[in-house]
Amino acid sequence: MGTPQYWWEDFEVGRELLTGTVEVTREHIVEFARRYDPQPFHIDEQAAQHTMFGGLIASGWMTASLSMRLMCDAYLLASASLGSPGLDKLQWLKPVRPGDVLQVRTTVLETRVMESKPQVGLAKSRMETLNQRGEVVLLMEGWGMYRRRPQPPG
Repeated sequence: MGTPQYWWEDFEVGRELLTGTVEVTREHIVEFARRYDPQPFHIDEQAAQHTMFGGLIASGWMTASLSMRLMCDAYLLASASLGSPGLDKLQWLKPVRPGDVLQVRTTVLETRVMESKPQVGLAKSRMETLNQRGEVVLLMEGWGMYRRRPQPPG
């Protein structure tokens, strides 16, 4: 796995990280929903037409999963990440539809060293998943745990 590119010290308050993009397809929406969230507005275009959404939309859990993958590819897999104790906030703000292109903007809100494990730093971040129009479709806030950068001897 090698030496991490990002340590806890690199997640300074105010830092923004922007991921790459992913296009959401009708096939992916239906495939995900059939396996994990088989509500009619996720799997049946005709039924979805008669809902408040007026058409097929992605499961919020799919949007969250795609967001996680984008963050992994952009910076988490290159970091000294130790996971997360969970989210403080998770909101689905707008429906995601076939053809939407998603990107995640992460903003570091707060950092501190873990009291019980001083070799671990915590970073609270806001993760906003944006569509191609720059609209926030998903909002998450939570803490990430990262190893601290090793100090040189002496």
